[in-house]
Amino acid sequence: MTPELVRIILAQICLHACMAGTRMAAPLLALHQGYSPVAVGVLLALFALTQVFLALPAGRYADRHGLRQPLVFSIVASMVGAGAAMAFPVFPVLCLAALMTGGATGIAVIALQRHVGRAAHGALQLKRVFSWLSIGPAISNFIGPFSAGILIDHVDAGTDSLLGYRAAFLMMAILPLASWWLLRRVRELPPIVVAPGSPPPKIWDLLDDVKFRRLMLVNWFLSSCWDVHTFVVPVLGFERGIPASVIGTILGAFAISAAAVRMLLPLIANRLREWAVLCAAMVFTGLLFVCYPFTTSAVGMGVCSVMLGLTLGMVQPMVMSMLHQITPEARHGEALGLRLMAINASSVIMPMLFGTAGAIIGIAGVFWITGTVVAAGARAAWLMKDSLPSSQNGTQGS
Repeated sequence: MTPELVRIILAQICLHACMAGTRMAAPLLALHQGYSPVAVGVLLALFALTQVFLALPAGRYADRHGLRQPLVFSIVASMVGAGAAMAFPVFPVLCLAALMTGGATGIAVIALQRHVGRAAHGALQLKRVFSWLSIGPAISNFIGPFSAGILIDHVDAGTDSLLGYRAAFLMMAILPLASWWLLRRVRELPPIVVAPGSPPPKIWDLLDDVKFRRLMLVNWFLSSCWDVHTFVVPVLGFERGIPASVIGTILGAFAISAAAVRMLLPLIANRLREWAVLCAAMVFTGLLFVCYPFTTSAVGMGVCSVMLGLTLGMVQPMVMSMLHQITPEARHGEALGLRLMAINASSVIMPMLFGTAGAIIGIAGVFWITGTVVAAGARAAWLMKDSLPSSQNGTQGS
């Protein structure tokens, strides 16, 4: 791992931690101020909603302007959003902070992923760099909420009951400055020259490519499994009388195992084929989802959670590697934006569908239906085995 990649990963952690900490502190403050769970749900949805609408324009902007300009906008937006929540800790401003920090994180992720993908040489290095880069969000999802929680709980409020929350939002507003300090020495890559008079890119050009459609379908299947697990496990645990702290540990085990397998991937990347990893992940995820409801104890659920984390943790680096190989270099940002838009739209819509389905057929039924659909969808991953030239599909040096 090069020093430049280290700086990029650390910058991503700081910027993403701003959003993650705000996403934890803002709902707590809303509940503290007496807002209903429905209002809190709307607040949480806003963190993903902005990315649904901004992802595609952000990807096209990154294709035209490279790394620095999108990151400047992201850093400023994150600081303004978290800073506004610190200065005016009221519900409408918390909603604004959710929109700004969520959207800024999405823009930054697209620009960073595009930059790292362009800087990599060959399929093997693509798998390695995206494995390292994917560790960043797992770390920031711990650092942001943990530091915000410490400040909320331990800053002496005195006569101001909101002082702890203000301190947390101030900390979140400062973190993006570290991102700028880390990225100021990152080398901007040469721009991609587009032939004069070329027609403007259209999203349908990407979607007309059967390889791209299959990759997006596989990515949507597997990203939906993250949403299913996050949404359904607390409900399943509650039905079985498992304490909240234990349910949190089960979800934490999932996140830790996903991060652990991503740390291992760079060491074995030369032995992996993207399509084979995705196909295996869909089959194993389907089997685990079918087995999950039959576990009657917290230990059994924890084992399933760890195995699911190991399985799904391998997916993103493989998807990112394949995406950069099957799309034109001049449209990497647009393709990344389309992927992020689909994932965030799913994160907004799918929990509502899961809740409705759970009320009709039961939580176990949600697991079984999802597992069956995902396993059946493995055929799409299998058909992608011929999408890449054999010379690029695994053994090319970095």
